[in-house]
Amino acid sequence: MKTKSKAIGEAVPRREMTLFDEMDRAFDDLMLGGPQRGWRHGWMHPFREMWPEWARLEQAVEMTPKVDLIDREEELLVRAEVPGVEKKDLEIELVGQVLTLKGERKHEKTEEKGTYYRSEIARGSFVRSLRLPENVDLENAKAEFKDGVLEIHLPKTEKTERRRIEVA
Repeated sequence: MKTKSKAIGEAVPRREMTLFDEMDRAFDDLMLGGPQRGWRHGWMHPFREMWPEWARLEQAVEMTPKVDLIDREEELLVRAEVPGVEKKDLEIELVGQVLTLKGERKHEKTEEKGTYYRSEIARGSFVRSLRLPENVDLENAKAEFKDGVLEIHLPKTEKTERRRIEVA
């Protein structure tokens, strides 16, 4: 939880900016030079009341791992950033050409002493699915996990040729 100083030595809790807040700020900056020029009403404000579950969607976006999908000659390589996730909390599933990564960043049960000025580390479960561009050999697939990066090596079932098509 964020805090801001009210007086010397006294901290007042302040909430983190949500995705709606950031969209408001960006829109305000575009319109009429920003809030300093009279545009003070956030354009997203009505939607917050219509969709109270928006906060959970924002957290899900933060939890979704970033992924690279690399096409090599003999294999597809999927590399996913999953910092803070333990190896035992990862699950990889392949159905047809859809690869699904599941995992969980667990919240430590320690009680923090002191005042939070910022709390941004997302905790909870995530699911990320990718459609693979080719069929792969599931029997020979391998996964490695090191330093918060998951690498999945998926051998191709048949070699495909690439061809460049010129635009007329």
